Amino acid sequence: MNILVTNDDGYSAPGLLILKQALEKVGTVAVVAPDQNWSAGGHVKTLHKPLRLSKVQLADGREAYASSGAPSDCVALALLGAIDFKPDLIVSGINPFPNLAHDITYSGTVTAAMEGALSGIPSIAVSVEDSSAYEQAAKFVAYLAPIVYEHGLPRDVLLNVNVPQGAINGAQITRTGRRIYKDELVARLDPRGRPYYWIGGEFPTGIPDDAAGAGTDVGALHHGYISITPIQMDMTAYHFVETLKTWQLRG
Repeated sequence: MNILVTNDDGYSAPGLLILKQALEKVGTVAVVAPDQNWSAGGHVKTLHKPLRLSKVQLADGREAYASSGAPSDCVALALLGAIDFKPDLIVSGINPFPNLAHDITYSGTVTAAMEGALSGIPSIAVSVEDSSAYEQAAKFVAYLAPIVYEHGLPRDVLLNVNVPQGAINGAQITRTGRRIYKDELVARLDPRGRPYYWIGGEFPTGIPDDAAGAGTDVGALHHGYISITPIQMDMTAYHFVETLKTWQLRG
């Protein structure tokens, strides 16, 4: 099993190294990761400038590749033949914070796996509630990877895995829950008196058990379970199609 490992925190991130070392026990691993932090970078395809790919050395002395592009670019470069490696499986992570609910549209970790899914390669994104859970997350993904490889995933479907900190009560198959963002605009002036802005605020929270019932990724993590959410790239709101037809939009 050939496994491509990437992330959104950069090739020197500790979560990537721990993940790579765990997956080396179940397959042959190649690493292509960004040369800088791309957290919350979303699903990017770089078309307006050239991409660079450089050989680098990881903390364990092994060779890897660093790309000037986004996490999704890293996957695309590998799949398009920039390196001599044909992956059977793509694993993105380990992200030091959870990627739950609406986070999946922002997350470079998840969108790297999306790029793999779009190309028909089974892909997994893995994140943790806290960096203290790196080891247990890596161990779980090393257990999960051969299972995914054996069974495969439908095209345009990926698995989003989130691992809680502390004691783990088990694993649950979940759906995306509800995230609550508490963003605030921080306005400042530069030395020349011109305004600039930061998007700040508190860390997002979520609703563990919403009105639609339990079974969400937010709820699983809150109750100490590993969350495994199948994510599909078809984002059509099917429940709204018939309502939209009643609007009689004629163009």
